[in-house]
Amino acid sequence: MISIRRSAERGGGDFGWLKTQHSFSFDRYYDPRFMGFRSLRVINEDHVAPGEGFPTHPHRDMEIITYLLEGALEHKDSLGTGSVIRPGDGQRMSAGKGIRHSEFNHSKTDSAHLLQIWIIPDRSGHTPGYEQKQFPAEEKKGKLRLIASRDGRDGSVTIHQDASLYVSLLAPGQQVTHELGHGRYAWLQVAKGAVELNGKPLKQGDGAAVSEESRLTIRGSEDSEILLFDLA
Repeated sequence: MISIRRSAERGGGDFGWLKTQHSFSFDRYYDPRFMGFRSLRVINEDHVAPGEGFPTHPHRDMEIITYLLEGALEHKDSLGTGSVIRPGDGQRMSAGKGIRHSEFNHSKTDSAHLLQIWIIPDRSGHTPGYEQKQFPAEEKKGKLRLIASRDGRDGSVTIHQDASLYVSLLAPGQQVTHELGHGRYAWLQVAKGAVELNGKPLKQGDGAAVSEESRLTIRGSEDSEILLFDLA
């Protein structure tokens, strides 16, 4: 079964410095029908104005992945981490017992476009941590590149949950397939472009919840970038 969450139906708003759309309930947006999917709790598509950002604020007991589509985001946290996240990076912050961090657009002239992803961990109280790796475009063209997983396999960043995040860049007519194990679920998020998921058309910003499917075929309708979550 494939249930589509259309881009135009998402919550969010325009706050001047931030334009944001929420696939699931978040902050001021609440819809009891969309509280997350399995361990996936948040997918926010954010456009951050030049020089603006999120001042220092706390998190706990959440696996937070920031995926840059355009621009650059400067990250600082209470662990002493300071980094700049760019397109192609896989970045994970485990909030665990508690962490404080800030994220600001690194550019004074260009906006930053990103997906903010939250995954509920397998338990509370993990030690806070940070990890960031570069995944070149060549590794994602026409294939599913694992960028986050529980065991850090294939050079992915590690998360404290039985979930795997894959990214792919697809040209028109190009396709990838993914086998879902018994009792597994998936969420597909179209970050750019347009694709077909098992024949169902999806456009930029659309998401799809997948259950009781054994094989997923994702075909590019135009130049596209997709994120695929394989979930327990």
